[in-house]
Amino acid sequence: MAQVEKRGGLLRKSSASKKPLKEKVVLMYDEIFMTEDPSKCSPRFWEELFLMKVNLEYLEGKLESLDGEELMKIKDNINCLFQHCIQALGEDHPIRVVNALQTLCALIRGVHQKNKSTSGFDIINMLMGFDKAELCMKNLMESLDSLLCAEGSESLKSLCLKLLLCLVTVTDNISQNTILEYVMINSIFEAILQILSHPPSRREHGYDAVVLLALLVNYRKYESVNPYIVKLSIVDDEATLNGMGLVIAQALSEYNRQYKDKEEEHQSGFFSALTNMVGSMFIADAHEKISVQTNEAILLALYEAVHLNRNFITVLAQSHPEMGLVTTPVSPAPTTPATPLGTTPPSSDVISSVELPLDADVQTSNLLITFLKYSSIVMQDTKDEHRLHSGKLCLIILTCIAEDQYANAFLHDDNMNFRVNLHRMPMRHRKKAADKNLPCRPLVCAVLDLMVEFIVTHMMKEFPMDLYIRCIQVVHKLLCYQKKCRVRLHYTWRELWSVLRLSTNAGQWKEAASKVTHALVNIRAIINHFNPKIESYAAVNHISQLSEEQVLEVVRANYDTLTLKLQDGLDQYERYSEQHKEAAFFKELVRSISTNVRRNLAFHTLSQEVLLKEFSTIS
Repeated sequence: MAQVEKRGGLLRKSSASKKPLKEKVVLMYDEIFMTEDPSKCSPRFWEELFLMKVNLEYLEGKLESLDGEELMKIKDNINCLFQHCIQALGEDHPIRVVNALQTLCALIRGVHQKNKSTSGFDIINMLMGFDKAELCMKNLMESLDSLLCAEGSESLKSLCLKLLLCLVTVTDNISQNTILEYVMINSIFEAILQILSHPPSRREHGYDAVVLLALLVNYRKYESVNPYIVKLSIVDDEATLNGMGLVIAQALSEYNRQYKDKEEEHQSGFFSALTNMVGSMFIADAHEKISVQTNEAILLALYEAVHLNRNFITVLAQSHPEMGLVTTPVSPAPTTPATPLGTTPPSSDVISSVELPLDADVQTSNLLITFLKYSSIVMQDTKDEHRLHSGKLCLIILTCIAEDQYANAFLHDDNMNFRVNLHRMPMRHRKKAADKNLPCRPLVCAVLDLMVEFIVTHMMKEFPMDLYIRCIQVVHKLLCYQKKCRVRLHYTWRELWSVLRLSTNAGQWKEAASKVTHALVNIRAIINHFNPKIESYAAVNHISQLSEEQVLEVVRANYDTLTLKLQDGLDQYERYSEQHKEAAFFKELVRSISTNVRRNLAFHTLSQEVLLKEFSTIS
């Protein structure tokens, strides 16, 4: 008997004399693309269709091959297929539900692709008809909500989230996706929260749920009242907020781990040996080669949580063991192909406060530390557009944190000391600091380290002025808090306040440095006033090195004779406002994220293999 092979919906016999045979499901698709109602000749047509394994590639390709006029001719059949898909979601037979979900994905993507042409037909009308759209979408969203909240198949939940991501990201500009009006009316917000608050569901679907929520929050956020924004801003359930924080922390931690692995690989490889032989001439090129794809989607989710929900600030400081140092057995997850970081959810939570008790020998961490490490990586090289967007968003998040009273309280808390190993840009004039030499300090020191690191390492011809201003603003807001609350921080400011050195040297920066130095008139007045007093005290008392107490005694004794210039408003700043200043940036960022998410919802990620194994008891 001749062998049969399958290609693109065709069953081909090895004999060249025979015509290729089509799969039954493909033949049924072809009937749908006729102008006649396929159920006229076959009353059980729709019932049989959803028992057939979906051929996504053929169905979506067929839709894309038709022009607008041809598609309008079969509009009634498309409407009928869409409605029967929704009906199948409510049935008890899981295979029918799976096939209906996948068919909906192909329909939505295939029809939306036609919107890029000049045909101009309306997508809602094409999929379900104007007169039935409201009821169809209500039934669809209710079915998806029930599947997501039920204690059933995790694979079905995964498909539901993929369908929703497909629906949200089918257009580059999600605010132009009119179908999302029905997603606003028929909210699935509570279903998303349930996934995040329930550890098993969070391990399987947390990443998709967080990305979906971040995208929904950005639908027409400046033009109308978005219910997802309103609801996210008032969430106060601890388990839900911690669950969201764990998903974000794991994704960022995974990025940090991948970067560290690549860095160690380069340091121990041939290139490292060659660099040691010829010097560090090419160190910048080496750094560029170890870059890892950024994750703007998860960073956007962190931003929305910090910006909209004050209760989430507490999650930033929630202590847990350092991610990557502790391993736990994980349950098998559905197999998906390897895709770039930032597009696929990690398989499970690395850490859970219940599953992983703190160990005295393990370095503790929290979401803020993980975020600072991520920021220190992406802010090293801002020449790439994605890394530039990530760096800017990191600084915006830090701006929101620096303005928050509670966040400042734990940032400056002397009882919350951490050893934060930030990544530092390789430079010829300095050696990499050893990890073991890092001191334990309040978290505000790590934030300041990050800001100073960016400022002193990005003196380039194409000066990133916008990022510099944001760094200075973060430092300023932290200093305002310290002044207001009378916090004296033990921090080495020398690296940041070195303008004086440039102003006394003959160079291209002398004039600018002189202006800045002149603006520091009070700092210079303090130095010029107390230095001679301290030197005189040491000489009179024959002391070579004064203690802190002795210096403080000199300052107190001579403070009344110190003359300072009054500077008004230094402890005042303009608070962050997204809508007025950052709307254009976020619109472009969300467009980029939408494109990236859609691109990675590939056909094979919706494979039925795992699903069929899960439902193997069904004949």
